[in-house]
Amino acid sequence: MSGVQAALGPLFLLILLGALLGWRRLPSDTFWPAMERLIYFLLFPAMLVATLATADVSRVPIGQVAIVLLGGIGAFAALLWWVKPWLGLEAPAFTSVFQGALRFNTYVGVAGAAALHGQPGATVAAVAVALMVPTINVLCVASFIAAGTLGPSSLSKSLAALTRNPLILACVAGIALNLSGIGLPGWSERAVSLLGRAALPLGLVAVGVALRPRALLRLDRGVWSANLVKLALMPAVVLALGALVGLDPVSRDVTLLFAALPTATSAYILARQLGGDAELMAALITGQTLLAMLSLPLWLSLAGG
Repeated sequence: MSGVQAALGPLFLLILLGALLGWRRLPSDTFWPAMERLIYFLLFPAMLVATLATADVSRVPIGQVAIVLLGGIGAFAALLWWVKPWLGLEAPAFTSVFQGALRFNTYVGVAGAAALHGQPGATVAAVAVALMVPTINVLCVASFIAAGTLGPSSLSKSLAALTRNPLILACVAGIALNLSGIGLPGWSERAVSLLGRAALPLGLVAVGVALRPRALLRLDRGVWSANLVKLALMPAVVLALGALVGLDPVSRDVTLLFAALPTATSAYILARQLGGDAELMAALITGQTLLAMLSLPLWLSLAGG
């Protein structure tokens, strides 16, 4: 078994465990929505704060990581709008394709980076989250606005939600604590770190619970377009950009991992709230998560080789 498979295999098993729990509706239908909110609003922000507040981010080539990740995201955001007339999709379906091609599953990304490279990988992953979450959220909300699926009242609510996004706020807080030299003093470091440790295993199980196997029956142009960009073209471009700017092996692997991640389960909620095609979004989330169990190890093995 290769190092990549050994690192990612347990993560995929937790996702499959979640799928089994979701299928069996265990422990109850109301348990996992409440758990997802706890992970999103408390546990995962705690992990980001703990990582960013105490890490030596000076060892992370932030400028190069930003060029590689944001360059790839920006290029494919522009490409999707350029090919929109040829895709022949209705506005709601296009917004779901846009989300499916650009959004990333944060839980799988951070857990995978830590499994591959330990604390250095987790630090680069936290920097990647700080760069990508605000950028992608703004781009996705803008796509709903430009596609015309968003009403004026929803627009103000969506923009306000960006300023309250717990992941963005956690990144800002962690970076501020780091730069100020305060860090996490006394018992707070241990307490926040313990909270953060619960985020990744529970988050991975929650990813599995959110899968919708019936959605896999949908295999239209929108599904193929988003999957092609997310699982093939984006990783290829990011890997090439990483080689071009000379990323170190840890940063190269983490940026490639984040580029090749399946789309976020939260994209389904956004599609429902802002006028997207929610059923297409469910098909993309489920299909990409299952396909990534094959494509992620392949991309990372290719980079390592």
